[in-house]
Amino acid sequence: MTRPSAVPPPVTAVLDASSRWLPARLGEVEDLLREQAAGYGELLGTEVATTLAAGGKRLRPLLVLLCAGAEGGEGAVRAAAAIELVHMATLVHDDVLDDAPLRRGLPTIAASSGRARATAVGDLLFARAFALLGEHGGARAVALLAAASVSLADGELAQRQDAFETSISEQRYLDRCRLKTATLFECACLLGHDLPALGGFGAQIGLAFQLLDDVLDVSGPVERTGKARGTDLLDGTVTLPLIVAAATDPSIAQADLRALDAAAAERLCDRIAATGALDRVRSRALELVAAAKAELAGDAFDPEQRQLLGLVADGVVQRYS
Repeated sequence: MTRPSAVPPPVTAVLDASSRWLPARLGEVEDLLREQAAGYGELLGTEVATTLAAGGKRLRPLLVLLCAGAEGGEGAVRAAAAIELVHMATLVHDDVLDDAPLRRGLPTIAASSGRARATAVGDLLFARAFALLGEHGGARAVALLAAASVSLADGELAQRQDAFETSISEQRYLDRCRLKTATLFECACLLGHDLPALGGFGAQIGLAFQLLDDVLDVSGPVERTGKARGTDLLDGTVTLPLIVAAATDPSIAQADLRALDAAAAERLCDRIAATGALDRVRSRALELVAAAKAELAGDAFDPEQRQLLGLVADGVVQRYS
């Protein structure tokens, strides 16, 4: 059993600080993920294998395992693999919707193999996620992941509805992020253990993750993000840095996002950064991380679990610092 490829330093810090059970359990998740590419024909199987082998942060599976604890067993491994499959499916489908050329610095399936095949790969990843949970009678787990998947779809629809609209409110943005990002982090924690404090922890760090990801889209560079600076702006996705910047410089809200090309997006990123908006959004994210860690203060958590979950929360920030 092996660690995921290209494990980022924040996750490595969690694994290095943990007891031996966690790296071993995460290795089981990786083995199970690799199995999902088998038996679906050469074309789809190869695309699924390539998608999964690209690695990633594996934060959601890590949260499932940490919240389940050392006694989580096979059920936790299956839930961890399932939530990563859903996450990967959403990325593949997002790339179809956005006509994205790159993901993690590599050509997307949509760019290299076409939208139809990419859609099929995303569908297969979704199907395998629920099959993993359903094969062993995990009714609660299936219900949790299904509800989170519906929220993801609602968040995506809200984002599409808001496309190119620079006047959306901060609250609308936050509600959208809770649906599209925070819900899956919350689900990961609850799949591990049905404890409200863990759900609150997951939701808070998920929202912080999205805020910081939106900061990184403006600040770049491509060497860190694997995509062009200002990709969200080019897609017409209005994020908190733009909303906060427009409150300081109202002319930013007058930008015609539909007319942007790559160079113009870079210039708009510079204007957003010049207002100090990125620091203000980072501060908001740090407040969310602090609130998440406060959820772990109760007696329900053993010292190792509290420490490792805290490292996950800190890792969300470290990736973007």
